[in-house]
Amino acid sequence: MSSIIPQISVGLSIASILLLIALGLAIIYGTMGVINLAHGDFVMLGAYTVWFLQKQFAMNLITTLPFVFLFVGAVGWLAERSLIRHLYQRPLDTILATWGLGVIMQQAIRLSAGAELRYVKMPGFLINPVHFLGYEDSAYRIFIFALAVALLVATYLLIYKTEFGLRMRAITQNRDISRCFGINAGRVYALTFAYGAGLAGIAGALVSPLKSVAPDMGTSYVVDAFLVVVLGGVHSLLGTVASSYVIGQADAVLASWSDDTIAKAVVFLGVVVLIRLFPQGLFAVRVRRS
Repeated sequence: MSSIIPQISVGLSIASILLLIALGLAIIYGTMGVINLAHGDFVMLGAYTVWFLQKQFAMNLITTLPFVFLFVGAVGWLAERSLIRHLYQRPLDTILATWGLGVIMQQAIRLSAGAELRYVKMPGFLINPVHFLGYEDSAYRIFIFALAVALLVATYLLIYKTEFGLRMRAITQNRDISRCFGINAGRVYALTFAYGAGLAGIAGALVSPLKSVAPDMGTSYVVDAFLVVVLGGVHSLLGTVASSYVIGQADAVLASWSDDTIAKAVVFLGVVVLIRLFPQGLFAVRVRRS
């Protein structure tokens, strides 16, 4: 039991990061049908935003989070308005365009911030361990989990309890009829993409004290996030949560037995098998699109 609880804690922190990245990815793909290969680079951009704010203004990581969300969301909005909106209903072109966008973002960071590794300070009051039921756990891991739950609830309320969420779901069902009712699909798409990018930026900010900040740091995260979205079912919020937990815990347990590379290979193989058995995902939701 003394070894299981730390593994569960590590798995929950991994799952929380994956959840934030995959939530944005699932919302973008579920609403807009866009496979965004630049999503991992929004994670990277969030990490660099924290580093910049700490270096220039000595800001605490927690106080930077609203600025990270707004800045990365604004970059996402600009990307959708300037590039992606011209490529709807052209999936191959969208894949190539978002891949190219990610390359441009990485090179822009290399030219402006340098290619060397950067480091972000963890908030001082979250460094010390927390004692719970006779066990010690990282306060920062608990903070990541709590923030991920809060953002998950906020996303649920946004989608299912607001007028904007109603418009988003209407466009997902039928864009043309939604436009007949006065819904501005372009505006909804832009804000949806911005929100998904902002969530990815928050994930990058949270992971920045745990990993070295580098221009290519988002690549591995976007692969895991795609696995989460496909395994859970594209249109299922519950599926995204469940698959994030499954993949996060499997990654933590397997990494403790071997190493990270083997763990990721085994998790990837397991996801492929599950997708072969459940092509629509474990929590498939029927959505009529026309």
